[in-house]
Amino acid sequence: MVKGSNTLLPPLDGHLSAQPFINNCYSEMCMSTPAVAPQHHGPKIGWIVASIFIVADMVGGGVVAMPVAFKQSGLVMGIVFMIGIAAIFEYTGYQLGVVWCTLMERNPHIGVCRKPFPEMAKRFFTSALGNFTLFGISVVYLLLSANILQYFVTRFADVKISPCVVIIALAIIILPFTFLRSPGEFWIVIVFAMFTTVIAVMCILVGISMDLSLCKPEADYSDVTPDSMILSLGIFLFAFSGHFVFPTIEADMENPREFSKSVFVGFVGVVLLYMPLSVLAYVVYGTSMHDSVIYSIQTPWLQLCANLMIAMHCILTLVIVINPLNQEIEHYLKVSHSFGVGRVVTRTIVLLLVLFVGLSVPDFMPVMNLVGASTIPMGCAVLPSLFYLYVNATTEDEWRKGTIPSFRQVCQRTDKTMLIINFMVVLVALIGGILGTNEGIKKLANASFSAPCYLRPFLNTNFTSTFIIKNHCCGKNENITHYTDLLGFCMDPKEGGGMVH
Repeated sequence: MVKGSNTLLPPLDGHLSAQPFINNCYSEMCMSTPAVAPQHHGPKIGWIVASIFIVADMVGGGVVAMPVAFKQSGLVMGIVFMIGIAAIFEYTGYQLGVVWCTLMERNPHIGVCRKPFPEMAKRFFTSALGNFTLFGISVVYLLLSANILQYFVTRFADVKISPCVVIIALAIIILPFTFLRSPGEFWIVIVFAMFTTVIAVMCILVGISMDLSLCKPEADYSDVTPDSMILSLGIFLFAFSGHFVFPTIEADMENPREFSKSVFVGFVGVVLLYMPLSVLAYVVYGTSMHDSVIYSIQTPWLQLCANLMIAMHCILTLVIVINPLNQEIEHYLKVSHSFGVGRVVTRTIVLLLVLFVGLSVPDFMPVMNLVGASTIPMGCAVLPSLFYLYVNATTEDEWRKGTIPSFRQVCQRTDKTMLIINFMVVLVALIGGILGTNEGIKKLANASFSAPCYLRPFLNTNFTSTFIIKNHCCGKNENITHYTDLLGFCMDPKEGGGMVH
């Protein structure tokens, strides 16, 4: 660090250390004793691997749900929403990287924080917001993975199995992977997750292409309304969320200054995965799509391929998403960074809570809409912009004294163009978040859910052995397919789901 430096980024004459002394951490947000935060650290990752982490963190549920968002928004607005949200979130992701580098530059003893995102604000609200979002995303990925695995087992092995059993079994399988300390310890797993996503997208694209001549002439695009466009914002926002995890990834980088490269490459990669898939699916299937584009594909083996790859990806991504939440809880409980009983017990309890919510709300789409619209705009757009403005406007003297500049001082010290850009980002995020949350709540309130798994033994209704696999056939009436047995292959449009429980 150069004394008296007023630059936002660290000096260019060497790497910014990601392994500073952690005996004297900057604040209560970081652990402060050698017993709790030993100076031994795991492997560090480069910017290319970090970009793969970012892609793996964001894609997953978005791959199957993004075409449905186009159904709700329409083709033109879907493209506008995707490019606009991707650009805004890439910019705010870059801002988060700059802010974290600045914190490490101004205080080399900040250490390996278990909760770097809330460290940027040192406010309970930030911490609670991030934890709620990560918890909600973890529930979505658990439900989506279980939904797909149930489909796979039932169709491939011809074994009827309760969705409750699949959710519980999946949580047990995931649990050991959550014991890994930080992203640096499981980067190979994430590279594999990225590989599964690419295969899934290829299977879906091939399947849609095979249905092009059959389905496109009969496709209907008449369901787009202002309310549905607003509701689609939740899916778009969810599909590009990841900012609560970004600082954790950056903290595990060998050179955190290169995180801006990772963010740019990561978002470009996500758009390249989402855009062709969403546009082609909407053009071919139109309004016949429901919760997942996979169930609109008329070729069974391609459905199986895509489903299995997406399930594997979501399982592995859940490990990334839940990691910052685990680390923060361990911070409050003063659990050692080293592997031990404390980590095992703490992370087991966290996953049990995720499991409980998953068993209570077995449909992932309404949850995705609500989480995407309610918390993600604040965490992925509003807070990063405010972090950036305040850190950039804080002088070295104010930093040493722990003084926070006033809002007026921030406006006076910030370049007006930069100020306008960030205020526009904040305004758009707040408006979109409010409108999307309102629609998400109405959708959740009107959703039809199965009874929670833990209540089913006390109810008279039989919830077992009713799992039926049918597809969403294409066309306005959803009755067009390559197969002649419509009753055995096509789902009744009124049932609205790819599988019946």
